[in-house]
Amino acid sequence: MFIKEMVQSMKKAGLVLSGAVAGVLLSLGLTAYADKKNGVDALPIEDVQKFSQVLSMIKNNYVDEVSDKDLIANAISGMVKELDPHSAYFDEKEFKDLRENISGKFSGVGLEVQPGKNGGVMVVAPIEDTPAFKAGVLAGDLIVSIDGQSVSEMKGLSEAISKLRGAEGSVVKIAIVRTGESKPIIKSITRAVIKTQSVKGNIIEPGYAWVRITQFQEPTLKDFVNKLKELNTQEPLKGLVLDLRNDPGGSLDTAIGVTAAFLPRDQVAVTSRGVNSETREYKTNPADYARGVSDFLTQVPEVYKTVPMVVLVNGGSASASEIVAGALQDYKRAIIMGGQTFGKGSVQQVIPLDKQGKTGVKLTIARYYTPNGTSLQARGVIPDVFVDDFADGRNGHYSRESDLPKHLSNDSGVAIDKKRDVWDEWAKEEDEPKKNPDEPVFKYGNVNDFPLKQAINKLKGQAVQTSSKQRPTVLP
Repeated sequence: MFIKEMVQSMKKAGLVLSGAVAGVLLSLGLTAYADKKNGVDALPIEDVQKFSQVLSMIKNNYVDEVSDKDLIANAISGMVKELDPHSAYFDEKEFKDLRENISGKFSGVGLEVQPGKNGGVMVVAPIEDTPAFKAGVLAGDLIVSIDGQSVSEMKGLSEAISKLRGAEGSVVKIAIVRTGESKPIIKSITRAVIKTQSVKGNIIEPGYAWVRITQFQEPTLKDFVNKLKELNTQEPLKGLVLDLRNDPGGSLDTAIGVTAAFLPRDQVAVTSRGVNSETREYKTNPADYARGVSDFLTQVPEVYKTVPMVVLVNGGSASASEIVAGALQDYKRAIIMGGQTFGKGSVQQVIPLDKQGKTGVKLTIARYYTPNGTSLQARGVIPDVFVDDFADGRNGHYSRESDLPKHLSNDSGVAIDKKRDVWDEWAKEEDEPKKNPDEPVFKYGNVNDFPLKQAINKLKGQAVQTSSKQRPTVLP
């Protein structure tokens, strides 16, 4: 998930929001909260009275007893989740889970998910080397039940995520709908501590390095710099492949830091634009990626500012990974290869709702734009070179931001191909080459990694097998 601010910067914003909420809830039927200082219109007194009336009606007439705490929590949850797919309310357990996810260590199955069609939970990407990844859960799978409970009956995405989490060693049973399968697939997955190693890499062949980022987490930038240093000591570098396939995103700070490793100082990495068209530029400077911690980029060998680069992406590359790919593409610092990315071009801020930081909301506060001013929302990064996932033309079935209910529109004047119904599209692909059951399990960075082979060929000036099937979902 895309997090604009780190946990240590949440408290100040949290006090502002909790004051606003308290102003409304403690004054039901009497007054309405208005933030005149920030230019926010007062909530009409009629709406406050209506809320108070319904609350009183439930308390006095509902068949079972309902606590005030549950009523208010459900009201907040419903209000926030109706905004867009990425805004959400978190109760105490869910908020704790969220913070653990940011830190990169939690107990669960290892999936990055978003709201899906018909109330299901759509898998953006399985996190590499986690229980879900090893169990064969794929990007594009739709989770329809968890431990026998229909996902559509749950309060929202946050409840589904909470049910996927659990004690290390416990088992969760999920039912998934997958294109090409006539009935749901049932998988029993043993939960584990998800302590992801978000950076991997090696020398693919003399002079050509491969670095993969699986998620943009708090430790990622330090690990990334250490990997760059390690690879530079092995061979004089002739080319680098930065692999962001199925990277669902994460920390904005880390994304800016990774971008800054390959660009000069003081370059715009990304711009955000929020309420009242307020614009903020994030640059390749320590103030925007280090934020009071050590500037690890001072250790990056100078060769990485100029070494020829390819960035690999696909439909599972989202959010922070799209920021990196979009910036390096705009500055022509790297060639982007693979498939069109997910298209999550919005910024979320996590805000506590109480002084103890036990509950909170994740609220979409802005859209972000590449250095050239392009919005990636519901669009994604369009590769310079389209390459299939496999040599025989097969590609993963990736649902994108534009397929999600209530997704934000793209406001850059590009036309999104709205004819695309990913579910109908998949159902018609009967003539697509099927996976050979004897084919080895795919592993990033090994000899069977077809897109990586094509990236190395591109860096060496050799022929590249481009895709004959993929096309951007943006009309010319």
